[in-house]
Amino acid sequence: MATKKGSFIKKVILSVLLLILIIGAVTGYWAYKMIFQSNVFLGEKKSEFIYIHTGADFNEVLNALNKEHILINPASFERLAELKKYTNKIRPGKYRVKANVSNNELLNLLRAGMQEPVQLNLNNIRTKQQLISRVARNLEVDSLAISKYLNDDHFLSEKYGLRSETALSLFLPNTYEFYWNTSADEFLTRMAKEYKSFWTDERKAKAKQIGFKQTEVSILASIVQAEQSRFNDEKGIITGLYANRLRVGMPLQSDPTVIYAIGDFNIARVLNKDKEVDSPYNTYKHNGLPPGPIGLPETSSLDAVLNYQKNDYLYMCAKEDFSGRHNFSKTLEQHNVFANKYRQALTKLKIMH
Repeated sequence: MATKKGSFIKKVILSVLLLILIIGAVTGYWAYKMIFQSNVFLGEKKSEFIYIHTGADFNEVLNALNKEHILINPASFERLAELKKYTNKIRPGKYRVKANVSNNELLNLLRAGMQEPVQLNLNNIRTKQQLISRVARNLEVDSLAISKYLNDDHFLSEKYGLRSETALSLFLPNTYEFYWNTSADEFLTRMAKEYKSFWTDERKAKAKQIGFKQTEVSILASIVQAEQSRFNDEKGIITGLYANRLRVGMPLQSDPTVIYAIGDFNIARVLNKDKEVDSPYNTYKHNGLPPGPIGLPETSSLDAVLNYQKNDYLYMCAKEDFSGRHNFSKTLEQHNVFANKYRQALTKLKIMH
């Protein structure tokens, strides 16, 4: 009887142990799946970007993941996120989620804030609004926040020694690396650092030597660049011409400033009626430099101004072969010869405006 009883107890113990092992195995399997098994499916894509806004909560993270249909099993991701205490430690940014990663790998990426850097290209910017739009399209920062700063004369003066008209002087064309959640303050601080890095003591001394403030160098460089964007070897010649005009009190009479004043950058031929536009940027009607840059001048243009060629030219005209180069003249008579050739070439091609 005792033997039978002992045998029964053993069977019960073995059954319990077996049940525990089964439960453990099942639990372990589900834990393994939750932690280590791939829970990201992107079809044929190798990766997908998600954006987590500043101040976002965990629900917004889930919405960002679900919006791109990234998670195979959202519930397992949520459970592991709770266990890893991620739900209360959301870090904003732009994240590259790779195909077939596990919940654990994805959460480690998000918890560590391992963002994908944004390449912000500030080339070919002509207006302040274009700059603001370019930044707002690529970074989280709100366009209104940047616009507020760049149109606040008091802020610009106190912080950078600029005005709203000269604010574009702060920005140098280039491709910059930022994190997506960069704020307006952080963006401007970085741009100011790049600006100060460019304006070495040597460049400051050159500006003083030629009688220009740093902002005036930027303004003139923006005009020179608009006149000649293809051949850097002409930029110093053009600057010398404009320096001569400024010295003798002649208006700059730069077509790009008229185009900037009108705001239509598709104009291919500036007509006499265009030169009547009422704007301080119209250098046909106003002597001296315009109030601010008419674009973001490249470093080559800035350096061309700082190291301009001293010459006797007062006039310039695009060559009639449309090569992008110019004919330079010391006299109005010679200039008129070149100008007539260019006008005839435009008319021949039926370029009227």
